[in-house]
Amino acid sequence: MRYQISGKQLDVGEALQTHVKAEMGEVVEKYAQRPTECIVVFSKSAHEFVCEAVIHLSTGLNAQAKGTATEVYAAFEACREKMDKQLRRYKRRIRSHNANRKGPVEFDGAAQYILAASDDAEDAAEPESLAPVVIAEMETKIPSITVGEAVMQMELAGQKMLVFRNEGHGGVNVVYRREDGNIGWIDPRNSR
Repeated sequence: MRYQISGKQLDVGEALQTHVKAEMGEVVEKYAQRPTECIVVFSKSAHEFVCEAVIHLSTGLNAQAKGTATEVYAAFEACREKMDKQLRRYKRRIRSHNANRKGPVEFDGAAQYILAASDDAEDAAEPESLAPVVIAEMETKIPSITVGEAVMQMELAGQKMLVFRNEGHGGVNVVYRREDGNIGWIDPRNSR
């Protein structure tokens, strides 16, 4: 597994890096078969240290956790405990889903854009150009997974929505967290 351990305006020493590799390696080895990458970022927010970790698994899912504490090692331990809990839950869920999966998750490439927000929300005047201003453009990957796996990935990553290719029929679908706490599923193929 490849590790990327860094700090935002914070020096991450060799001792902390060794500790992170040993502890995360132990957690991942316990629950995940083929992890590919572990990204750990330390930062400081006011008087607290913040540790954020993302583990990319070969199944295409990402597990994400965040921990805070007044000491950097304690922040990492809080993050590690949350990651341990997520991976344990993921392993329980994936047992039933994995029984039907014949091969690894396939990904399609796609463009992801971030558009500038309108400063004049109250201004009813028509803008000169209806084309939005693109602030950032980057590539993203769209997994070919089942609806259950999409919901699981969305929950593990702590995202509000996830775009995926439905493994059942090959169409593009969206799952999202509704305001009432439930999960919504958009399948354009079923709207005809």
